[in-house]
Amino acid sequence: MIQNKRLTYIITSIAFILLIPLVAMQFTNEVNWTLSDFIIAGVLLIGTGLVCEFVMRKVKTKENRIALIVITLALLLLIWAELAVSIFGTPLAGS
Repeated sequence: MIQNKRLTYIITSIAFILLIPLVAMQFTNEVNWTLSDFIIAGVLLIGTGLVCEFVMRKVKTKENRIALIVITLALLLLIWAELAVSIFGTPLAGS
């Protein structure tokens, strides 16, 4: 039961995170996301949330859990930054 509750929190958090640009688009022209932007962000966030949930369920030691979750979040941030501003210049961001 607790594991399902944690998964519900993850999905709810992702929905609220995706609401931020959706609401911002209503008030400013500086935020201009397309449907594909929302889909890609959703997939990245859900994937990261599920990996973190998997780590929480399967890894027994606290230190290893923290290390793996920090690595997972760092990868999310690097991919997100690459897609946003192409910091590495890969074709992933369209450059």
